Amino acid sequence: MTCNSPRSSILLVAVAAFCTPASLFGQTEGDYLYNVVTVRAAPGHFTDLLAALQESFELDEAAGDHPPFWMRHSQGDQWDFMLIYPMGDFSSYYDADRTGQRATVWGSSRGRRLSEQLAQFTFYKEEWFSRSVAVEEMARRFDGMGFFHVEMFAGLPGKREELFEQRRMENRFYTHLGRQLNVLFIRESGTNWDAMTIGFHESLQTFAAAGAQHSAAEQDEAARAAGFDGVGTIGPYLRSLLSYHHDTLGVRVQ
Repeated sequence: MTCNSPRSSILLVAVAAFCTPASLFGQTEGDYLYNVVTVRAAPGHFTDLLAALQESFELDEAAGDHPPFWMRHSQGDQWDFMLIYPMGDFSSYYDADRTGQRATVWGSSRGRRLSEQLAQFTFYKEEWFSRSVAVEEMARRFDGMGFFHVEMFAGLPGKREELFEQRRMENRFYTHLGRQLNVLFIRESGTNWDAMTIGFHESLQTFAAAGAQHSAAEQDEAARAAGFDGVGTIGPYLRSLLSYHHDTLGVRVQ
């Protein structure tokens, strides 16, 4: 089976949906808009930024916005915190009434003070608008999870759609092995990432154990069923589609 076999891919998805428990299969992508923000604390101000971010969530709720899903960096990329702000869509998020409520809350003395602190305590900030699963599904995925595998991808020109399909193929690989599926984010606007996937795990131990539960033969069979030429080709095929990518491990913020 080749990597570019649409009829085979459709059949595999149907078989996977039939054979896999709903809690594992779930929803892996969608059209719900998020603002994904990564921030790095100014030197010596990690705990200050942490406290300011936590306070900012109270103002988000007061402004009628959903507070973000978030995590703290453990290993990998340069950011300290990733915040995934639910928006829904641009038109409703920037509706006049919601914009006015937001301006009132953040224009208060508390809001102005907190905005100044966030700027003072932040060394680096990157924003990326992308579409993924509905907010209810995102909440379900984060619930009870303490460890996250985050991969962010910038595809080569002309290879971006193939990159998205490769991410779906990897989820089919996990489906065949009965493992939790990654959530896929696809770029809408903002910084240069084309796609991001997040894997959700209870702990570092469960993350590490997931890859050791199946023999090499079982993994190779799963890879071929997903559309790859074998388990050893998953990584090289992905890299052939990329300009660059960042691979990060994150943990729940305590």
